[in-house]
Amino acid sequence: MTRSLVTAALLGATLLGGCTVGPNYHAPAMAVPAAFAEPQTGVPGAAIDPARWWTAFGDSTLTTLVERALKDSPTIAIAASRVRQARLDEIAAHAVGKPTVDASGNVTHVEFSKNAGFSSLASLFSGGSSGGSSSGGIALPGSGITTYAAGFDASWEIDLFGGGRRGVEGALARTDAAIWSQRDAAVTLGAEVAQAYFALRLDQAQIAVVEDELGQQRRALQIAGNVAKVGLSPQIDVKRQQQSISSIEARLEPLRADVRVRIHALGILLGTEPENLTADLTGPLPALQPVPVIPAGLPSDLLRRRPDIRAAERQLAASTADIGVAVADLYPKFKLTGMAQLISTSLGSLVSGDSIQATGVGGVTFPLLDWGRRKATVGLRKEDREQAYLRYRTTVLGALRDVEDPLARIDAERRRNAALQRAVADAQATAHAVEAQYRTGFVAQNSLIDAQVAVLSAREQLVASDAQLRQDSAALFKAIGGGWEDSVAG
Repeated sequence: MTRSLVTAALLGATLLGGCTVGPNYHAPAMAVPAAFAEPQTGVPGAAIDPARWWTAFGDSTLTTLVERALKDSPTIAIAASRVRQARLDEIAAHAVGKPTVDASGNVTHVEFSKNAGFSSLASLFSGGSSGGSSSGGIALPGSGITTYAAGFDASWEIDLFGGGRRGVEGALARTDAAIWSQRDAAVTLGAEVAQAYFALRLDQAQIAVVEDELGQQRRALQIAGNVAKVGLSPQIDVKRQQQSISSIEARLEPLRADVRVRIHALGILLGTEPENLTADLTGPLPALQPVPVIPAGLPSDLLRRRPDIRAAERQLAASTADIGVAVADLYPKFKLTGMAQLISTSLGSLVSGDSIQATGVGGVTFPLLDWGRRKATVGLRKEDREQAYLRYRTTVLGALRDVEDPLARIDAERRRNAALQRAVADAQATAHAVEAQYRTGFVAQNSLIDAQVAVLSAREQLVASDAQLRQDSAALFKAIGGGWEDSVAG
């Protein structure tokens, strides 16, 4: 390679080094409403840390479960692995467009055939000798030669049009997307653990209600027996009461089975065997505290807070950079290759100036005919970007809905819950009055059983409403992007 060629190549690299083809990325501006349409019920109390929102429920068991899941869940481990994978891709992308250097060394021995021809002429030049090994660098038929070589070779494909730089932009954006996806996995996991736990507490609360009502009915059975003995009611009333008790007892087993199913689900979320949770979740659990009032904030906060939105935006940036990589492939490629070696037939003289052999090559390739492959690739990358933008837009719209839906459900469920509390109080008062009348024979036993069933139904609906409020609150915390910290990504 001549010095002028090297100079010209370096000058070209300097002049065009700032040329980066393809579109520059600009984050899309998404119009969002100034406020959520659904009402935000109540006045917020103490400030809630969005990163650890589950502590707002005042339940130490819930806190332990969520934090164990965030630490041990395979879902989080997979997301962390993807972050590490993206960072390795980033290292590889940074290497594009930089010189590469390889070291090499070899020993070559060639043994020449005695029948290779020109043997008489060779014998004349060698003084009539034949056979043996050559040490002077000239090998005769029937002799051999050994060559030693050591050196370096370097190559550099100059990133004149910025394809490598766009590749780095894409890799950096994908690393950011992987980090935000990891945070989104934490948000989703925390909400799933909370909802599974609240479903478990619902089953346990319903079991407690049914068992309490069974106690009430068994006492009513004793009353029925006493009333029948004194002739104030027929004996059939005892049978009816026993039948009612049996019907209520039959409701217990499905609930108990459901408790085990909930524990199995929590085990999967925590990445542990269900039996490891059984003792902790079937014993006495903390009393449920009032449902916290959650400030949903503003729709614009979602663009900053929601990890899935941030991940979608970073994927859009990566897709934009990919267009530049494809466009750069339409332009000529310049490559410099150099090789320097020490070559000698003797190890003793290998490391000397006379053993140096150097080669330099400067080359350029122009795309002439590829039947539209490169242009089609550019078109593909543009379609990828369009799809990435639509996914981003869909994610933002879905996030708005994710907040509006639980706000609507919480608002309605709070009013329903208040009505159910009144219904329970009324049903219990009615049952007490009917029981007093039944003791004195003023009402039939059917009325008493109906009143008891009404109490059981109202109490079951109330505990279900309490659980629904907690599950909707967990969904709202997830919707506003709560449950991740900067330390999650690593």
